[in-house]
Amino acid sequence: MDGRHDLEIILRSRTPIVVIETRDEARILKMLQSITIAGSVDEYLPLFRWTVTDGLQRIDIALEPQTINSEPSDVLKHIRAVSKPAIYVLLDFHPFLDDPVNVRLIKDICIRYREIPRQIVLISHDVKLPAELDTFSARFDMALPSEEERRKIVERVADEWTREHPGSRVQADAKAYKMLIQNLAGLTYRDTEQLARNAIIVDGAITKSDLPGVMQAKYELLNRGGALQFEYETARFSDVGGLARLKKWLTQRRAAFRGDENAAHLDAPKGILLLGIQGCGKSLAAKATAGIFDVPLLRLDFGAIYDKYHGETERKLRESLKTADVMAPCVLWIDEIEKGIAGRGGETGTTQRVLGTFLTWMAEKKSQVFVVATANDITTLPPELVRKGRFDEIFFVDLPDKSVRAAILAIHLTSREQSLSNFDIEDLATAMEGFSGAEIEQAVVAAFYAAHAQKEDLGTGHILQEVRETRPLSVVMQEQVAALRAWAAGRTVPSD
Repeated sequence: MDGRHDLEIILRSRTPIVVIETRDEARILKMLQSITIAGSVDEYLPLFRWTVTDGLQRIDIALEPQTINSEPSDVLKHIRAVSKPAIYVLLDFHPFLDDPVNVRLIKDICIRYREIPRQIVLISHDVKLPAELDTFSARFDMALPSEEERRKIVERVADEWTREHPGSRVQADAKAYKMLIQNLAGLTYRDTEQLARNAIIVDGAITKSDLPGVMQAKYELLNRGGALQFEYETARFSDVGGLARLKKWLTQRRAAFRGDENAAHLDAPKGILLLGIQGCGKSLAAKATAGIFDVPLLRLDFGAIYDKYHGETERKLRESLKTADVMAPCVLWIDEIEKGIAGRGGETGTTQRVLGTFLTWMAEKKSQVFVVATANDITTLPPELVRKGRFDEIFFVDLPDKSVRAAILAIHLTSREQSLSNFDIEDLATAMEGFSGAEIEQAVVAAFYAAHAQKEDLGTGHILQEVRETRPLSVVMQEQVAALRAWAAGRTVPSD
């Protein structure tokens, strides 16, 4: 299940170089030792390990440690001079592959492989072979723990805790235990064991309260590029005023996204595109989507992806999307997607490759990643992104009507510990016609400052005064807002 059979086939396929990119060094070494020891007498090959600190040592049999050839070039000369078959595992050799002398020595070993089968296994977190060595190589991808293997790892950690605490047993909530097994997917054996230990060691229990810490630690292990931001605590829909139709749409698809048994016959939703006027709650709706699905929220920052070096932007995007796949189930929030995909001046070639990478991922992804993309100007987005099939639906988030303005106002006053009976909500909602949700909040904030300066309790008059002095975006950018609303009519689904 861990790929041992596949690795054994590669080792016996008479390939001079085997490349293994992994951070689970200890496990791959144990696997190589077990393969070597289990070999028949006729096919038995000695197994050596080299590190720059300890040099070359034999590890298939117990011998007194002897440091031989700690210098990279010296160890390769030693291997080339040996007249007997063997397997040589070189750990973290990747920095020395830039040296033309080392490249030539490895090539000499490969060319003479049929005469003397000396096999080199390169193990590191990242190995880029020079072009002249590629034809002599094969790559092995170490399988990550399956669901059954993750369960066994958690059980083993629980047994260890029980042995250390005689008379006690690990208490596990059935649902939390199942979610822990699921959330540990995508990690190496070592990291799976470490995170399972973190969840159990403090209180000897597996509860739902352990899951945020596990997901945060998992995110930190996976997101080494920094283009993704992680947020486990997400907004509740009670924090979002309006958006009734969007709320209903998401609620209907929650069971299918979560993979509940009663919704097994339904296709899992892919994602939505939220188009709308700035400040009307698109970003908050994205956070609330993660809240209703009860999954972590990942925010993809296109600004952190773009890189001046050729090919690096696409690589960062692929790594970020791969991280999202591993973090599944989750919501992937892409804020103002048009700024990352709709063209960036002279970087049109890079932008097209980024778009292609993103579209391919959306079309082929099998993981439980629900995409929420927000946009202020859909006219700048390429048609292939907004066509049917990419997103399940395109919602338009318009300026709030009177009832929604009243609800938003009530939310912001209540969150600031203000009694609604002290305010004329109806009059305020009427006066705020044309205000976005963000502008309503700012009016409340500004009114608080004014009341504090006057040494008075906040009242309806303070808020009305701020409303009269504010020119909302719907007035300042009237033509653009009208054009956006006209485009959305008939082309999108109203969120309210």
